[in-house]
Amino acid sequence: MTIISMKLQTHNLFIRELTKADITNIHILHSLPQTDEFNTLGIPESIATTEKIVTDWISAQQQAPRTIYTFCIEHINTKEFIGIIGMKMGKPNYLTAEVWYKLHPSHWGNGYATEALTKLLHFAFTELKLHRIEAGCAVENIASIKVLEKVGMMREGRKRKKLPIRGEWKDNYFYAILEEDFFK
Repeated sequence: MTIISMKLQTHNLFIRELTKADITNIHILHSLPQTDEFNTLGIPESIATTEKIVTDWISAQQQAPRTIYTFCIEHINTKEFIGIIGMKMGKPNYLTAEVWYKLHPSHWGNGYATEALTKLLHFAFTELKLHRIEAGCAVENIASIKVLEKVGMMREGRKRKKLPIRGEWKDNYFYAILEEDFFK
């Protein structure tokens, strides 16, 4: 079986699968208090913790069938690291997946999360032939809510005390988009 490295591109972004060379950038991203505010992962204890996470993601890239897609987001012109975005497949017969993203704060407010997520949704619906894509976000995460709604995801509900964030249980909004909604 041949595993093909996947690369996606938008007007501003190059979205490619992770490599071990990305560990330092991802560790810095995961270590920032701003990106940890609504994150269930928490700040890593050491770069070894991040290396284990990234190594697991890279290993998942080699699995067949794929259940996890994790990408590095870079600026297309400067090659600067912007963040990461991923998708976890649901049960095969449901044709669903859950998406997530995390961008470096220095790139917030530029529309990059919306641009990257739109491209990932397009890939999911056209290449993977999925039916439904879901996402969750803390109810206080206004910026992420705006991104999810800009790409056409609909808020379907609220899950009470679902997210374990820094020792507290936080409420989570539940979003989804169907293939037919995306292509309207």
